[in-house]
Amino acid sequence: MESEPEPQDDDEHIAEPHTPSAGDVLLAIEELWPESLAEEWDAVGMVVGRPDKTVQKILFAVDPTLDVIEEAVAWGAHMLVTHHPLLLKAVNSVASTSFKGRAVHRLIESQCALVTVHTNGDSAVGGVSDVLADAMRLQDVEPLAQAPNGLPEEGIGRVGVLAKALTLGEFAESVFKLLPAVAGGMRVAGDKDAIVNRVAVCGGAGDSLFDEVQKSEADVFVTADLRHHPASEAREAAMGGRPYLIDVSHFGSEWLWLTPAAAALRNVLLDQGFDVETRVSTVNTDPWDFVLTPS
Repeated sequence: MESEPEPQDDDEHIAEPHTPSAGDVLLAIEELWPESLAEEWDAVGMVVGRPDKTVQKILFAVDPTLDVIEEAVAWGAHMLVTHHPLLLKAVNSVASTSFKGRAVHRLIESQCALVTVHTNGDSAVGGVSDVLADAMRLQDVEPLAQAPNGLPEEGIGRVGVLAKALTLGEFAESVFKLLPAVAGGMRVAGDKDAIVNRVAVCGGAGDSLFDEVQKSEADVFVTADLRHHPASEAREAAMGGRPYLIDVSHFGSEWLWLTPAAAALRNVLLDQGFDVETRVSTVNTDPWDFVLTPS
């Protein structure tokens, strides 16, 4: 009499996750942050690296500075994903006599790929401005400037409403607490006792979006790198009223995106049967060291 076959453990049929190539990671990045969403002037995608090389560790950072690259190398990262491009402006040499040349040489010599997710990471669902809007608990969120090649919910910036109206002072304080500490702090233009409810946000430099902010009927616009003339003209046009302005650190406004971005990439790769380790850089790449203010 033949013996009954032993029951199979379901776990034996589950394939063990395996290590992806850089090419596999690039496909996952494209799924999350399609290059078609990048602005025409931008430079995104792989900057340094071989698509066939395996990737086990991925470090996320805002800027590809030498300190960040050294952090990636010390950790043994096989890929560095940064928001800002290393080679946005054209160069005719990557000799190690320049910062950019040293960065390229260090990455290649350490076999660490470099990938840029910039304005495609701004426009995509779950991108930089979405993360800012989520952190501020905005509701009924929609793009400030819709992406020409994207879905209705994709585009630069976001606008939405607060769960509860606040004074400008209270709202500014809540934004300040969300962001990492930087030397420049945060600047606010407007009556601190004015009530705000509808909020426009744009991670990074957003003073090219004042027309869109005005059309959105936002009470306040939160962005970075507000230059004197655009900000002055916007305040003059508003005659001291709405939209009020909150000028935050460029680095800080985009730093919030790193943790959810790293988690999202790891989850997509896990769904595809790949196992990687992701980490967010601990280097503060805000360029300012200290600030003087009136006593």
